[in-house]
Amino acid sequence: VQLQASGGGSVQPGGSLRLSCAASGRTLSRHSVAWFRQAPGKEREFVSNIRRSAYGGTGNYADSVKGRLAISRDNAKNTVYLQMNSLKFEDTAVYYCGLAERHLAGPVQRASDYDCWGQGTQVTVST
Repeated sequence: VQLQASGGGSVQPGGSLRLSCAASGRTLSRHSVAWFRQAPGKEREFVSNIRRSAYGGTGNYADSVKGRLAISRDNAKNTVYLQMNSLKFEDTAVYYCGLAERHLAGPVQRASDYDCWGQGTQVTVST
């Protein structure tokens, strides 16, 4: 399985970006897919996930991004998106998408819940 993350860039505070996570070798609707981020000197932290369709395909968000970010999935393109609006300085990080091979119950918001990772895409929020 390969995950290809893209869409990062540099934006001013209040700006928007849309990240994409395209997959090959797996059908994303059959797996939980998440976005995590890692800022310099910090641990990788959960941002959002979208559960597998069999579990309702619902999206979940870290408190720090609720109301600003929206996760979605395009089954025809086998791609998960993260729409990021009202970006803040503290959103600056490398964003990684992850896929859970195991069908876990619970929130599935730990990095250890995910088995496959994309290469990361840099998001920089600055003036």
